[in-house]
Amino acid sequence: MSPDELANRFEYHPPKDDETRGAHEYVRQVVYGVAVLLDKRVPESREKSLMMTHLEEALMWANAAIARNE
Repeated sequence: MSPDELANRFEYHPPKDDETRGAHEYVRQVVYGVAVLLDKRVPESREKSLMMTHLEEALMWANAAIARNE
């Protein structure tokens, strides 16, 4: 891995403009909406807990992709 790529993975990436902030907010709204819908339909279980954890992970990675590659 190049030093630049390594630095990019670990440095803070503040939103640079309103478009980037909007992209982060859009992703949060979409993933939250999916979580709400699934929460109503999926029975309480270990699998549901994992599902919610992975939705949180998807949100994190989507926001990382936006922040790191704008």
